[in-house]
Amino acid sequence: MTDPLPPPPKRNPQRKTRSALAPPSARTRLGIRLAALASAGRLELQRCESCREFAYPPREACPICLDDDLEWTRISGGGELIAATVVHASADPYFRDRAPWRIGTVRLAEGPRILAHLHGDCETGDRVRARLHLDKSGQAVFFALPESDTENMGDDRQLREMTNDPKHRRVLITDARTPVGAAIAEALADAGCRAIFAGVSELWRRDEQLDRISAQPIVEPVPLDLTDTESVRECAAEYGGKVDILIHTADYLRPGGLVDRRGIAMAKEEFETNVFGFMRLAQSFGPPMRARGSDGIDSASAWVNAISVRALSSWPAFGSHSACHAALLSMAQCLRGEFAGSGVRVVNVFSGPLETDWHDSLPPPKVAPARLARDLIAGLRRGVEDIYVGDVARDIASRWRDDPKVLERELTTGEEIDG
Repeated sequence: MTDPLPPPPKRNPQRKTRSALAPPSARTRLGIRLAALASAGRLELQRCESCREFAYPPREACPICLDDDLEWTRISGGGELIAATVVHASADPYFRDRAPWRIGTVRLAEGPRILAHLHGDCETGDRVRARLHLDKSGQAVFFALPESDTENMGDDRQLREMTNDPKHRRVLITDARTPVGAAIAEALADAGCRAIFAGVSELWRRDEQLDRISAQPIVEPVPLDLTDTESVRECAAEYGGKVDILIHTADYLRPGGLVDRRGIAMAKEEFETNVFGFMRLAQSFGPPMRARGSDGIDSASAWVNAISVRALSSWPAFGSHSACHAALLSMAQCLRGEFAGSGVRVVNVFSGPLETDWHDSLPPPKVAPARLARDLIAGLRRGVEDIYVGDVARDIASRWRDDPKVLERELTTGEEIDG
């Protein structure tokens, strides 16, 4: 059984922050496909359409019959740990700095044998669950877990390197006054966070929701106005070196597209908060978070963006808002590239219409803020990059992966296109 993770010790300001190291990241294009699957929490391997055998590692032709017709197929992940070892010395700086490190060979139920990082509760001969995880370099690796959950399973040292569990970490929520921000603050408190910095513009203006989350002993309201560069800089100067997970929840939402609006004043407000606010955050909080990506058990771990699934394809009823979030998604991808190798993961949480005032005219299904908060915490514990919350978000994402142009026609013309 894994020992419970102790709270991190008080940091010595005179000690050097551990350099950001990453495991080897070179992959083939097919290997990168595994990383794309891991980023969404999916587990698939290639399967030959001729002899029906699974292949691993990914390759261009079946190793059994040499046929090149290989299809990615979902697998169960169940298997047996047939060999295990502990690496005490390594030529790679990342693993040398984290030794001892357990690895082993797992025989999957589907046939292939894989090399996997091992959870501390797995022993040779055990039935295990293999999952694809993203390592600190952002590439896919297999991780073997006990077949059934064990006590304190998420506290395993190696597993924590692959995930963004908020336990014992300090989190900044960029707008805690919104229903989504408040729900996330309450969920984080239940998840064992060490401290929650609740960003609030006009901190002097109190309301029932803010008072409720402020009653939590670990919640500290902090002044943060994303439309004001000085406000963001001052917040980063005070808290930037303490933030382990940043959750960007601020959102300016108004219905409407382009033609029927008069002027661009409302669009300016949308872009000022949703787009330029993100840029201000990245410029002020990005450098200190990137520098702390390997700073022990409470290192800077994740930058989370709450994004509308309309970012994938515009919905004319909320056309201007769709454009803002499309820009936000593009900048999040840029930030992911700038964080590469630092150990800080950029996580995008896509949702459909929320149960908020500005979506009250829309029919169900809609996403409750508490549901979004719950799925966000689960995604951080799982270590994924893309989280889709609710039926609408999952449906739009599926249609977008199938054919973006067909989805555009469906959303902009209302046409039902079969096949």
